[in-house]
Amino acid sequence: MSNRTVYMDYAATTYTKKEVVEEMLPYFTEFYGNPSSIYAISRDTKKAIDLARDKVSKALNASANEIFFTGGGSEADNWAIKGIAFANKNKGNHIITSAIEHHAVLHTCEFLSKNGFEITYLPVDEYGLVSLVDLENAITDKTILVSIIFANNEIGTIEPIKEIGALCKRKKILFHTDAVQAVGNIPIDVKEMNIDLLSLAAHKIYGPKGVGVLYIRKGIKIENLIHGGGQERNKRAGTENVAGIVGLGKAIELATENLVEHSKRLTDFRDELIENLLKIPYSRLNGPRDNRLPGNVNICFRFIEGESVLLLLDQAGICASSGSACTSGSLDPSHVLLAIGLPAEIAHGSLRLSLGDGTIKEDIEHVLNTVPKIVTRLREMSPLWDEFLKKGDNNNV
Repeated sequence: MSNRTVYMDYAATTYTKKEVVEEMLPYFTEFYGNPSSIYAISRDTKKAIDLARDKVSKALNASANEIFFTGGGSEADNWAIKGIAFANKNKGNHIITSAIEHHAVLHTCEFLSKNGFEITYLPVDEYGLVSLVDLENAITDKTILVSIIFANNEIGTIEPIKEIGALCKRKKILFHTDAVQAVGNIPIDVKEMNIDLLSLAAHKIYGPKGVGVLYIRKGIKIENLIHGGGQERNKRAGTENVAGIVGLGKAIELATENLVEHSKRLTDFRDELIENLLKIPYSRLNGPRDNRLPGNVNICFRFIEGESVLLLLDQAGICASSGSACTSGSLDPSHVLLAIGLPAEIAHGSLRLSLGDGTIKEDIEHVLNTVPKIVTRLREMSPLWDEFLKKGDNNNV
């Protein structure tokens, strides 16, 4: 193996593709006008934003006037949930979400629970799937919004979004989905799936950081999250991040034009990793075997700490994660792994490998050559492993 860095944390962020950077560059120095002004260089930036809006709407099968640019996926999640909650509080105060949402959703719901709203957190099964029966049973006459993640950022589980959308439509309840991990990996059609609001972020699809989108179906009443000027059709104040928006447009165009080929390639790599890593004794796959994001691998190794695995992988030139990027500094076990029923001591030993466009065959081989050695080394240092061997407990994870 060369000195090449093996990056396997694409679920945390991606590099910005060369084509995206090239499309953005003129909007830093040449076309720098404020889109709200009336002179020529401002009209050029306005046109660029409109073109990016068209690209996003095409990728989602939405209308351009339903696409609103934000400062990222977390802002889009906050806006969707708070905006619907405050705009519809006269109709009800009940919101339904799941126990395995991204913290941008969970913490927003916690905020609302302190401000007069009732939140139901749906449980998930051992694979991280929400039950449609549980969802229907949780709906009351006060329910105003359901927010369920499209595909989980840690264990890769793809939720039954189309079925959830159909249920919400039948019950006349608005449906939001955090699709930050799904866009560019799974075909998305907001009309066919009856999605009312959808969040996405550019930096997960080889675009720049600090820019995202909230899709809001036409006709939906929603409060503004940011107040000020009249940008984004009076819904999201602040001078537009023109270069970032242009980059997002190019990134989503590239991500969706080769989606099938991209998905097949990553699925093959994913399955090779899963099949071989599960040969390590006392390991288990988190999430379903098939109904998962094409580039997601999440495995727990008993008797070791995930943080120790990450440090040794880093020494071997491999970038990985033991949970979501937003909580990588936390010593607490993943809330997602606890929600699927893992005890804390096993959840601590998780490793997430997420693959992307830069992943090559040699990367897979290097990981498969390195991880078993690391697990063996750490277990030899672990008093838990030593105690386990002395007991002769042969129960696998």
